[in-house]
Parts: sequence; C-alpha cells; structure tokens
Amino acid sequence: MTRRYQIAPAASRDLNRILDYFLERSIDAGEKFVDEFERKCRNIVSFPNIGKSYGYLAPTLRGGLLNDYIVLYIVTDELVEVVRILHGRQDLEAQFPESWQE
Repeated sequence: MTRRYQIAPAASRDLNRILDYFLERSIDAGEKFVDEFERKCRNIVSFPNIGKSYGYLAPTLRGGLLNDYIVLYIVTDELVEVVRILHGRQDLEAQFPESWQE
C-alpha cells in the first residue's frame, strides 16, 4: 500500500495565511513556496522519519523545515497528515492544546 499525504484543516488555514502574505509581496515567491511545499510533502511521504521529532508537543509529531517555516506532520501506516505549517519564530507550544500531548 502506498502512503499518501493529507492536509489537515488547520494546516490548510496556515497555508492560506502564508499565501496571502506572499500575494501582497510577490506572486512568484508564492508560487515557488507552493512548489517547494508540494515537493516537501512528497519527500516526507517517501521518507517519513526524516523530520525532527516534536514529541514534546504531541507524541508522534514530526516536522521538517521549509524556508522559515516548519511543516508539522503525523505519520500512520497509510497517511502522512500535515497538521500545521508554522513560522519557525512562532511559539510552537502555544499552537498545540494540551489535548495533543496525550
């Protein structure tokens, strides 16, 4: 069975905010970010354990850098779920409720 990736609603909102930011500054940079994001997701599907563990936020949470952002994801047997896309300077702990840490 081939693993695939899925974008969670919170990650979709994050991505939309990022693209809105680029839309105000540079459409070319926004298109480049989307291409790099899709490439990052395909890479994570191929090598799901390549990302750093963010277990202090949620037990199975991993993340990979994409420019100034961290693509945070959870891996199952069938799926890589991208749960958030956050700027590296954000307070990551504030973005994850305690219920994620169980």
